Amino acid sequence: MKVLFVGDIVGKPGRIAVKILLPGIVGDYGVDIVIANCENAAGGFGVTRKVVDELYSSDIDILTSGNHIWDKKETAEFIGDYETLVRPANYPAGTPGKGSVIVHNGSGTSLGVLNLEGRVFMRPLDCPFRVAEREIDALKDKTDIIIVDIHAEATSEKEALGWFLDGRVSAVLGTHTHVQTADERVLPRGTAYITDVGMTGPFDSILGIKKEVSLERFLTLLPNRYDVAKGDVRLQGVLIDIDDTTGSALSIERLNIAMES
Repeated sequence: MKVLFVGDIVGKPGRIAVKILLPGIVGDYGVDIVIANCENAAGGFGVTRKVVDELYSSDIDILTSGNHIWDKKETAEFIGDYETLVRPANYPAGTPGKGSVIVHNGSGTSLGVLNLEGRVFMRPLDCPFRVAEREIDALKDKTDIIIVDIHAEATSEKEALGWFLDGRVSAVLGTHTHVQTADERVLPRGTAYITDVGMTGPFDSILGIKKEVSLERFLTLLPNRYDVAKGDVRLQGVLIDIDDTTGSALSIERLNIAMES
């Protein structure tokens, strides 16, 4: 099975990149399942129902998220309406939505996706390591192919989770920082790993936001409205080739594809 994971989609430029570039990538690489992180897809913060529908119409099968999934108040009302829109599994009991999902591709092979949020420099949620063990045990009853999105700030926490889950899942993929790292590899027991898959959106920016707006906040420490930038739009992500029988990753490849201006 070939799985494409698209890095954090930022605002309208990111959504346009997905719509224009994704069909060609799926065809050229023979992708079976497309997963994308959507937590910044609506104006750079959160998602709306309209945006979720737009992303699903652009060849995306599963949407993961992170701490910004709740930035639009309406999300809590509709997140449960989508079978394949997930939020971090280590939120408290009673939080709307779910933290994992299982889907089937056209050949009948099943794949599980687990979403987790880190705790270092972030909110004091439940332990992502212990929650991962619990969730993976449940997913393993139905599939051996499991992709983990660890949405976290600290490289150390992401790497630790990768080693902790090596041999138990197909891939541990970092999101949240919007900067694609060059440490992609298959760990000794067959788990593909990368600290951050990158960003899909405008790179003439600071993490997708207009440079002057972000700089003003750093220089003055005053709150201001973050606006999504527009220039140098790219789609970043990783392509993972997985053994259907064992669930082990065979390879992981970084993608960094620019839109034509």
